[in-house]
Amino acid sequence: MLVNKFLKIVLLLLGVSYIILQGFVLEIEGDAVSAVAFILLTWLYMGWTKHKSKLFILFLVSFTAAQVLGFLAWFRSIPVEGQTDYLYYIVNILSIISYVLLITKMFIHLDFKTVFSELTVPIIILVILDVFCVTLISGTTENAFNYSEYALEFTYNAVVMILLSFALINYMYRNNYKSMLFLLGSIFIVFSEIIQLAYYYILSDDANLGYIYSFFLVVAFIFYYLQSQHIVSEPTPAYTDDPIEGQALN
Repeated sequence: MLVNKFLKIVLLLLGVSYIILQGFVLEIEGDAVSAVAFILLTWLYMGWTKHKSKLFILFLVSFTAAQVLGFLAWFRSIPVEGQTDYLYYIVNILSIISYVLLITKMFIHLDFKTVFSELTVPIIILVILDVFCVTLISGTTENAFNYSEYALEFTYNAVVMILLSFALINYMYRNNYKSMLFLLGSIFIVFSEIIQLAYYYILSDDANLGYIYSFFLVVAFIFYYLQSQHIVSEPTPAYTDDPIEGQALN
């Protein structure tokens, strides 16, 4: 129990340090802190969570691997022009896989017959918004990538938006505390990814974006960890103003 509390304090300090380092554009140091923090977070979840999810463990492992490789990338030989940066693809593919695992975790617990019957209109609206947002966001960085890099970034953005859409559908379907925490985590993940994209490829001279996207990332994983401590439960009936069925009439 003491180790559990100690790890949480260390993770909180590492999170604050990561935000400060990214804000001061100390990216190597920030990536080092991020890699250590995610290793400890994975250890914390696996060692002190009562009801573990295999998919959530795989999510943490995949995301942590991406962070570790992202840090190690600073010490590789910089690829010359025209040479494929394989590490860039590996890091991004690992991140995509991690988000797909989160989507899968929600997917397997949804009753799609009920979801489609009750949430048909919201689902259609979400699909339209996803297509619009992914196209718009990816289009802003089209000139910064070659074809294969752009295809990877487009896929990355699409998966992140699908994650948010599933989190929203999951919350509307379940209407409980766990799904609310998961939705909040996904919202902050999307904001973090969008701002990070702007920071690296559009407004690279705006150091304030470093503070913002790193803060959103830390907050997102706080919510993800908190929701992971709750088991998946049956949907909570939505509040209604209708009289209770069976109530005696005066």
